[in-house]
Amino acid sequence: MKAVGVVIVVGFILLYFVNAAFKVDIWQEEILIHSAIRFFAGFIAIGVWVFSKHRIRFMNVFYVVLALVLADDIWDYFRNINSFKPEVMLHSSYMLLWGALAGYVSARQLKNKRENY
Repeated sequence: MKAVGVVIVVGFILLYFVNAAFKVDIWQEEILIHSAIRFFAGFIAIGVWVFSKHRIRFMNVFYVVLALVLADDIWDYFRNINSFKPEVMLHSSYMLLWGALAGYVSARQLKNKRENY
C-alpha cells in the first residue's frame, strides 16, 4: 500500500500546483463534483481494466469514461454552468489521469497480493 499512498500524496501536491496555476478554486461545489467524477471514473475504469487481466478491451473502457465525462458536461450545459473553459478542462484532465494512475497502482497491488496467497 506504500505505492498507493505515494501516488495519492504526490497527486495532492501536484493538485495544489495545478489549482494555483489555473486559479481554480477546488472547494466550489461544481469543481469538487467535476473533480470527483473524473478521478473516480479514471480510478474505477482503469482499475477494473487492469484487474480483469485485460479481458475488457481498452477502447471499451475509454468509451465508458468518455460517456461519463460527456454526460457530466451535458448536465452542466443544461444547468447553465460553463465548464468548457480551458483551465477547467486541463484541471479535469489532470484529475482523470491522476485517478487512472491511482487505480492502476491499486489494482496492481491487489492483483499481486492475490497471487502471493
